[in-house]
Amino acid sequence: MTTPFAPAAGPRPAARSVLISGAGIAGPALAHRLARHGLRPTVVEAASALRPGGQAVDFRGATQLHVLRRMGILDALHRVRTGGSPMTFVDADGRELLHLPAEFAGGDIEVLRGDLSRILHEASLAAGAEYVFGDSLTSLAETATGVDVTFRRAPPRTFDLVVGADGLHSNVRRLAFGPDADHVTHLGRYAATWSLPHHRDLGLDLRPGAGSIGHNAPGRLASVAADRTDPARARAFFVFASPELAYDRQDPEAHKRLLRRAFAGLPWKVNRLLDSLDTADDLYFDSISRADVPAWSAGRIALLGDAACGATIGGMGTGTAILGAYVLAGELSRSPRDHRAAFTRYESLLRAYAQDRQKGGARTGRFLAPSSRPGLRLRNTALRRPRVLAWMLEAAKDATALALPDYSDFPDRPVNSPSAHAH
Repeated sequence: MTTPFAPAAGPRPAARSVLISGAGIAGPALAHRLARHGLRPTVVEAASALRPGGQAVDFRGATQLHVLRRMGILDALHRVRTGGSPMTFVDADGRELLHLPAEFAGGDIEVLRGDLSRILHEASLAAGAEYVFGDSLTSLAETATGVDVTFRRAPPRTFDLVVGADGLHSNVRRLAFGPDADHVTHLGRYAATWSLPHHRDLGLDLRPGAGSIGHNAPGRLASVAADRTDPARARAFFVFASPELAYDRQDPEAHKRLLRRAFAGLPWKVNRLLDSLDTADDLYFDSISRADVPAWSAGRIALLGDAACGATIGGMGTGTAILGAYVLAGELSRSPRDHRAAFTRYESLLRAYAQDRQKGGARTGRFLAPSSRPGLRLRNTALRRPRVLAWMLEAAKDATALALPDYSDFPDRPVNSPSAHAH
């Protein structure tokens, strides 16, 4: 369960305390690993609860599956796997132009983001992590012995270490490393997703497992798929090309205006999907961007996942975040009193791997919404060839391979161990 912050009383225990900002994927994964290695993680999350549902995320290749197995969550993920997400592209009259099989986007195992977040949260609680929802950091001040942290709601508190696992627009990165403008690069497109009623009169095959159906115009994609958690709902997913736009990231009405303007006049089902924005209360809208930070740590403060090396979509960010959490916790276990050495080894092991994955962010935007009609024809023609498709699937799997250190000298406690405790 969630516990409120309280000022520390008495002498500090030997185990190092680690504040983690963000309870999405990277944060709970790190909390789980740190707690299993005997550290004391506390996760603070601005939202009032975990975010359910959401888009599908996937894992690919032997390295990622090995880490999920070592974390003890692979079986739980298999129980909630989606089976993959086929993609069908159609013309203005609904005629199929290209169909991509489930494994194209689904990797070796695909799950809903909300299910992954829940499983990691439960595992980390069982290992002994503390969670605080509905609060966020407002300042960080490093001292010789720790990091003094102030919060929007809770009283100040001091931690040995702080990790920003709070996404592409990281609050910790802003406080400790500088504003988004210094670290986030726009990759030429915007993406949006929201839920809507499953209108049968759309005339589309929106069964769970049938995947998405989408229509392209140059620089634009409008698509829709069944909601995997609610048969009465569907989910829209739109992408459009644009130079960087000035808008309020916290204003959903501004996001809706931008979407209507970008997709005005398109045929197929686009107007019907745009009309559903009127009642959408879960709209996600953001640029397709990439985060680049010269160093992933400064003193006692480090970054993890998208905060350090993210791309909005297509950058294999979920798999990279899990690997990063595994390595960061392992290195802190190897150097329990030398966080600088641990942070240096963590970054040395992961940086090149993460940066290579990031390149997929720009490629994915161009793939989903090619900028020209010749580009659309080229994509559709190439991927209708089985050999090209098979080569792309194999290349995506090979790209996830990474040699990891052996952290077996720092054994895990089983998740259901009697010695594990939840706050």
